[in-house]
Amino acid sequence: MDPKSEVLLRQHDYLAGRILLINAPTDDLLTQFDDAIQASVWTWNFNDYQYFQGQHKQVHFGAEFPEGEFDQAIIFVPKSKELLNYLLHNAAHHLQKGSSIFLVGEKKGGIERAATQLQPYGKTLKLDSARHCQLWQLTLDCNVEKKALADWAQIYTVPTPKGELQICALPGVFSQNRLDVGTAVFLPYLSQVTSGKIADFGCGAGVISAYLAKLNPENRIFALDVDALALASTQMTFEKNQLNPQQLEIKAVTGIEDAPLFLHAIVSNPPFHQGIHTHYDASENLCKTSRRHLKSGGELWIVANRFLNYPLLIEQSFGQCTIKADQQGFKVLFASTQKNTKEVG
Repeated sequence: MDPKSEVLLRQHDYLAGRILLINAPTDDLLTQFDDAIQASVWTWNFNDYQYFQGQHKQVHFGAEFPEGEFDQAIIFVPKSKELLNYLLHNAAHHLQKGSSIFLVGEKKGGIERAATQLQPYGKTLKLDSARHCQLWQLTLDCNVEKKALADWAQIYTVPTPKGELQICALPGVFSQNRLDVGTAVFLPYLSQVTSGKIADFGCGAGVISAYLAKLNPENRIFALDVDALALASTQMTFEKNQLNPQQLEIKAVTGIEDAPLFLHAIVSNPPFHQGIHTHYDASENLCKTSRRHLKSGGELWIVANRFLNYPLLIEQSFGQCTIKADQQGFKVLFASTQKNTKEVG
């Protein structure tokens, strides 16, 4: 069991009633609760959502606080300080004055810093410190006004050869405050991407999706991400730039295996961070198996850190991999199903 869950269970007596677990780990925590607790989960991670569904638990997937009434909330500390502010504000708005919000996290995950974010909402108390984790209790003593989801988005401008794009990025979404270096290196090459049905895998705040839509109004963009906050950000980015909503289809995915078939192109600045850990599975699977989702002559375009072995993985799948650029620590990689020597004869 996750150590955060173990620490929480040590203080089981503080928990009662209808409890919303926010960003809960995928373990057996919910099976340990007694009948006095009616637990449900809120997650914006599609993998976690599917895990809890498989456990037949009450689970909500989305960018916004779930419908329903709750007596308590337990927040498992996310990596992003801004995301924690968002979660705290929403929990404080939905719970009654005098209710408890519990905050649990690892010391290396920033629980001590995170605990200071509780202070504007009421009295705080450290309940436990064990397993390299801490558990804090906040007793709400204020009423919190509702704040629309769009008001939480950071908006910044990205210049492109087709004019400026306004990017809307919600808390916790990759590169929330400014364009990341990898995408900046990638953008000049997107005009070379074939037109048609294009998947943006790991769409984030929608920079690549929006630019591809702007480049060619005939493009149909499938924005794919595991994160509901990223998908909502991409939707906002399209609306902010008055792009044709008919061009965009947003889809929560666990990995590239959930992408549509018969695509003209897959384009990606692939993710490799989950929480505080580095995690390469999703992006390595993209290199190995994206070919199955492409039409004959379909294209794969990736930007990735120079040190990653993606060219080799792509070459093993496609028969070749072209390095279109190598600058500022990033490589732009290209492959096409058309040239795969394995298909000859």
